Amino acid sequence: MTSSSGSDRPASPETSRPTVDEVAERYVDAYAALDPFGATSAGLPGYDAESTDYTPEGFAARAELDRRTLAELDGAVARDERERVAGEAMRERLSLHGELGELGLDRRMNVLESPFHESRMIYDLMPRETEEDWANIAARLRDLPSVLAAYRRSMDADRAGGVLGPARRQVAGVAEQARRLRADRFFEELVGEAPAAVPDALRADLAKAAEGASASYGEFAGYLETAALPSAPTEDAVGRDVYAVASRYFLGAAVDLDETYAWGLDELHRIEAEMAEVSRRIAPDGGGSVDAAVAALDADPARKLAGTDALRGWMQELADRTIAELSGVHFDIPEPVKRIECMIAPTKDGGIYYTPPSDDFSRPGRMWWSVPPGVEEFSTWRETTTVFHEGVPGHHLQCAQVVQNREVLNRWQRLLCWVSGHGEGWALYAERLMGDLGRLDDPADRLGMLDGQGFRAARVVVDIGLHLKLDVPERVVREDGIGAGPWTPEKAFVFLQRHCRMQEEFLRFELDRYLGWPGQAPSYKVGERIWLAAREEVRARQGAAFDLKRFHKAALDLGSIGLDPLREALGRL
Repeated sequence: MTSSSGSDRPASPETSRPTVDEVAERYVDAYAALDPFGATSAGLPGYDAESTDYTPEGFAARAELDRRTLAELDGAVARDERERVAGEAMRERLSLHGELGELGLDRRMNVLESPFHESRMIYDLMPRETEEDWANIAARLRDLPSVLAAYRRSMDADRAGGVLGPARRQVAGVAEQARRLRADRFFEELVGEAPAAVPDALRADLAKAAEGASASYGEFAGYLETAALPSAPTEDAVGRDVYAVASRYFLGAAVDLDETYAWGLDELHRIEAEMAEVSRRIAPDGGGSVDAAVAALDADPARKLAGTDALRGWMQELADRTIAELSGVHFDIPEPVKRIECMIAPTKDGGIYYTPPSDDFSRPGRMWWSVPPGVEEFSTWRETTTVFHEGVPGHHLQCAQVVQNREVLNRWQRLLCWVSGHGEGWALYAERLMGDLGRLDDPADRLGMLDGQGFRAARVVVDIGLHLKLDVPERVVREDGIGAGPWTPEKAFVFLQRHCRMQEEFLRFELDRYLGWPGQAPSYKVGERIWLAAREEVRARQGAAFDLKRFHKAALDLGSIGLDPLREALGRL
């Protein structure tokens, strides 16, 4: 057993039966060999020159590993409470992996997440310091045409087998992304960053491999347009049964979808009422108009940043300062976790995201900002809460603390387990927590937080409403002027425009995302709801003995787990 699996625990008295940690450790090694891209993402060494197999056989091999591991877990021994939690979490995740695979959702393409996207994003996480690092990049670039050809085989097999495939808007959207990446010369730009110390022969190899990788993106776009698009379904909605599985996967919890749909709209209106109240403080003459407050803030030069260098510097300063202020007071932050790098992403799609550190922290946790073309001005009032969400006490505290927690968690828990509702729910919870701690007392910063929260609540309504083909609520028909009857993409877009102060292009992309990735977008706000409920359950049970700092430590020490297993584990505190 490696040191990362809790070596202070006593050995199993039943030597013929493995412990949960032993099963988990074996799984990590087998998983890394079957998914080298995933190994790089997790910071597992030894696989950076290899590529993931996206053929039907590759997906089948990973599914078989999950099934075999579930069988091993049935006979495994949990030596203590922490190992019991690990076993519960692993069973929940691997079982749901299997359900997704049977529906084809583990490989179904959408405009944000798919093997196509993984084949691009992996280069953001690969080291670029040594000659060996650049040789690894060259090897993967050479593999890229084969990687995409393998994924095409799986898409063809799914179509032939009647498996639920991506709808037309997803296929068209990804084809456009592939053509744009080729036109932007993404791979040529990547290898152009190789340092002068890289030998000429390797530099030539990189250039040739980049050219081939770029061409393969053009070929993939052509395949999507000529082979996949004509037969792609026009229907976006997946229906209640498929959606229920997807929702359980992203939340790690089963929720009443109809009640959650109604709650999402109530939560949106609650947030908007608070936004109006805050707006009166920002623009007293605006009568509570959020638009008037936003206009006043956007016109304030003290709240503007010019250029991406200024944005990155501001992000870094705020992230570092927040860590310093919270450490030892509200959270015990380990030394390695005190380092975060704020980055401008190489892509230009407007996304903001976090990537965890590698196992040895040689690659630190990073907050990425993908700036769209032509955007040169940024508003700090909108994004202060974003830094809290992606940094500390949000994703960076949660993920990096888990990675370094070798004494408590096994490698599967530390490096491979990610549950969207747990992680994104925590990050939204962290934003609200910063308000409770007085870090959003500036009305402008608070409005920015509420604006983001309202956006996440609107997504609950749209995502569930569209995929379950629910009727537009009467209040929305009455107040927003949206036609009665079932939700359509057109109605959803009008609803988003009414309630989300974002550019049209961004909202259109978001809508495509919801239509192609059922259940993922609501996991943020619903996850926060479950985190808040779990905290109050512990508070009610512990009474005067409840301590918020101790609660946060106990909860985060469980690792990223499904929200139902989280509540069960917290119920045993």
